[in-house]
Amino acid sequence: MNLHTLLKKHQHNFHPLFTPDLTPENTLLMDFSIHNGEVKKIDFRNVAQLNSFVFSSIESNGKSYGYGGYLEDREVYRRSSVFDTIAGGSRSIHLGTDVWTPAGKPVHSPLDARVHSFNNNDNYGDYGPTIILAHQLENVEFFTLYGHLTLESLHGVRQGMQLKKGDKFCEVGDFPVNGDWPPHLHFQVIADMKGQKGDFFGVSSKEEIDAFKNLCPDPSVFFTRLQQAL
Repeated sequence: MNLHTLLKKHQHNFHPLFTPDLTPENTLLMDFSIHNGEVKKIDFRNVAQLNSFVFSSIESNGKSYGYGGYLEDREVYRRSSVFDTIAGGSRSIHLGTDVWTPAGKPVHSPLDARVHSFNNNDNYGDYGPTIILAHQLENVEFFTLYGHLTLESLHGVRQGMQLKKGDKFCEVGDFPVNGDWPPHLHFQVIADMKGQKGDFFGVSSKEEIDAFKNLCPDPSVFFTRLQQAL
């Protein structure tokens, strides 16, 4: 059984990451792909302009959250050398999902967990404060990554620290501390950390996408009430 199938089997037991949970009624599905003409008008180096676009879109649609991004090909990553490949090209395929919500919003563990690792990835355009949790289902270990947090989210965190399902363990950060992005949570599912700690690729090159799709399955399984709209 692959990880995505295992997660779908157990998704009815997951605790929502946010309270209230994301639903079609309170969540705007957002498109940051290269195919969205409105996005092409944004100066991605101007985080205030990007922030205004995100939250004015959410507010004008009468929603509380913005959501989306899994496997989107995004122009925005070309603003930072963090996403350059060794061969000199760019990584632009987003491997997690983003939940756009005001800074300070608490995030809850979806399952019992232990803290695998954490770090402040403070390069421009990077994750900023990041926590990675380890979980087990049917003796299968996997990981969830939470990026763009507050600095305070790292205070008191210890590797190996135990969390119960539903525990509030971090908060959504604000720019520039969160890697200089509008406030949002980057949420990613990872089957194998490949020896990394406190960080993991959140963006793939087009050439590597098939391998990363298996390594980082669709996180929408953790947003069960929203899935009907996806």
